[in-house]
Amino acid sequence: MGTLEIRRVAVIGAGQMGRGIAQVAATTGLTVILSDVTEAAAEGGKKTIASQLGRLVEKGKLTEDDRNSVLDRIVCAGQGEKLGECQLAVEAVTEHFETKLAIFRAVDVALPKDAILATNTSSISITKLAAATSRPARVIGMHFMNPVPLMKLVEIVKGVQTSEETYAETHALAVKMGKTVVTSNDAPGFMVNRILIPMLCEAAFALQEGVGSAEDIDTGAKLGLNHPMGPLELADLIGLDTVLSIANVLHDNFGDSKYRAPNVLKNLVAAGWLGKKTGRGFYRYDAKGQRIL
Repeated sequence: MGTLEIRRVAVIGAGQMGRGIAQVAATTGLTVILSDVTEAAAEGGKKTIASQLGRLVEKGKLTEDDRNSVLDRIVCAGQGEKLGECQLAVEAVTEHFETKLAIFRAVDVALPKDAILATNTSSISITKLAAATSRPARVIGMHFMNPVPLMKLVEIVKGVQTSEETYAETHALAVKMGKTVVTSNDAPGFMVNRILIPMLCEAAFALQEGVGSAEDIDTGAKLGLNHPMGPLELADLIGLDTVLSIANVLHDNFGDSKYRAPNVLKNLVAAGWLGKKTGRGFYRYDAKGQRIL
């Protein structure tokens, strides 16, 4: 599948998801342009990747030489820089339509005409983003799961305009990166989050209504449903702001109350308690991201 040989990719956004995508791409052997608002911000993302790879070396899962080779393949850049030779760019910034739209328009200008412009969005319309570019047939959703280096799934999302060639080339890249692919048409929340977000919100409703403690709700899901993480733990890992954004997209588009967000989630986000990345969400976390019991 696919005819375009993808050797050089850009990852737009050096946050949690962007870092993970960059790490996996570079580990696969691809040259990666890791881009953020400033080159310094991108360098900060690369430093975090180096630390994560260092832990793999300590555990004997990666050699020091392999770690250095992966890092050598990650080139940091400021916004819109060094994209001229990339065959694919994947946007991985905050789950906010206007923000993504502005980045899409800028990256569309900077990329070669035949390059693929992908987005890691977990809920926003691929079709709407594609319509704002000069290459709608070359726009696609490439939704990685968090944490990217560990999770095996990539959800590829086809917009109305996405060509079969673009789909085939993106599919081939995801497989090359060691991922299993599922394919979704462009609908709010796509497949995975349409199932997941109502579950996370329902767990938060149960907490809000005093049905059980956060610990008991999560333990019930882990041991009763055989889930590796409880729903409230998972929401903290994803980021409560992201969970709320996706819930709002689902509710706004479907108009169904089953997609509404609970007040406890809204209040945590309003307080700036966004989960693991801020040290507090449904649980508290230390500087290393470990839960404080």
